[in-house]
Amino acid sequence: MGNKLLLIEDDRSISKMVKNYLEEDNFEVETAFDGIEGITKFLSNNSYDLIILDIMMPKLDGIETMKRIREKSMIPILIMSAKDSDVDKAVGLGLGADDYIAKPFSMIELSARIKAGIRRATRYSKVDESKTAGNVITIKELTIDLDNYSVHKNGENLNLTSKEFEILKLFATNLNRVFTKSQLYNLIWQDEYYGDENVINVHMRRLREKIEDDPSKPEYIKTLWGIGYKLQGDK
Repeated sequence: MGNKLLLIEDDRSISKMVKNYLEEDNFEVETAFDGIEGITKFLSNNSYDLIILDIMMPKLDGIETMKRIREKSMIPILIMSAKDSDVDKAVGLGLGADDYIAKPFSMIELSARIKAGIRRATRYSKVDESKTAGNVITIKELTIDLDNYSVHKNGENLNLTSKEFEILKLFATNLNRVFTKSQLYNLIWQDEYYGDENVINVHMRRLREKIEDDPSKPEYIKTLWGIGYKLQGDK
């Protein structure tokens, strides 16, 4: 079998359908039917490559489940929800989800998003051991360590998600270059951009909250209205 997934979904018919399809697509899938069971399985097994998490569940909902998982791990999390609203997306992604898919969804799209999520996580978890610790970018008070995937501001570690780090790295290695939302989505999410600004907006807001002294008056990530974003500063 291929990559190992943990599917936390209380609707057993949906769980069975998703599990059967993904196993035919060469994934190994373990299931849990509420948040508590999901956390228990996750904590007892550190070999999962990605978690598929429903929001509306008994005992412990998906948001609280994700919070507890995020306290222990940066494993990729794909949220599933029947509530396809900007609020749910913002809450879910803002708390550390890597992607979001609304019910009903196509199995082909679900599989594609899972594979993309695992590819991104794998790429950013591999540290090139042949490099020294000198691959560091300093911009004003920010210190971005490209080898160890860490960011510090005035010596304090900033806990960025993998997506937030990818965005900041892209900006930092292309200082003062403007990226459109379409370009950001293509480069970071490695997918076609269909005009859904919510995903990008949420990640940009969360990144600003972590790196800016005053997110409402950003000194690092500048918005060029109608065009896109850029990281402004001198190395």
